[in-house]
Parts: sequence; C-alpha cells; structure tokens
Amino acid sequence: MKTWKLVSGILSTVIFLVVMFQSCAAGIVDAIENAGGTSGAAGIVVGILMLSGGIVSIVTRDSAKKGGDIALMILFGLAAFFGFVGYGNYSDLVIWSFWCLICAILALVSMVKKG
Repeated sequence: MKTWKLVSGILSTVIFLVVMFQSCAAGIVDAIENAGGTSGAAGIVVGILMLSGGIVSIVTRDSAKKGGDIALMILFGLAAFFGFVGYGNYSDLVIWSFWCLICAILALVSMVKKG
C-alpha cells in the first residue's frame, strides 16, 4: 500500500491544478449565466481537499499507524461528497469526485489491512 499512497498522493496534487483551473472557469461561467450556480465553489473545495489528501497520503505512506488512513478517508470522502453534490454545470467534477472516492476506499482497505 506504500506505493499506492505515493502514487495517489502525487496524482492528487497534480490533478489539483487541473481541478482548480477548471473550477475558476466554471465559477466565471456561473457568474456570467447569473443562474445561482455553485459548481465553481464546489470545485475549489474539492481541489483543496484533494491537495490536502495528496499531501497526507505522501507524508503517511510509511506509517504503521491507522491515523493517516483515517485522515485520508475523511479528506477524500469529503471531497467526493462535495463533488457529487455540487457539480452543476461543471460535469468534470464528477470524474474528480470519483477519483477521490476511489482514494477513500483504498485508504479504508489500507487501514483494514493493517489490522
């Protein structure tokens, strides 16, 4: 699971840049349409949680304790929740939310595997 944590941490930090760029674009579209959309703000929240989860994943990859896995489940789980709930006109947010859900599930597997 060490390799997964390193890879998911690196991918999450790289994907963070894409999510933030797309969220800013979605926020501008929300403002132009003036329809009260919140998908840009939801994307920013997902991006920040994804970056936090990526950093925690990299830092705790060698830990034998369960605290890092619990933190990963919370961070990635919240990111997935906010992404699925608030995607609106920013449909790519569903893809990034699915990535966060996979990371949260794998953190659960890692915690259970540590026994």
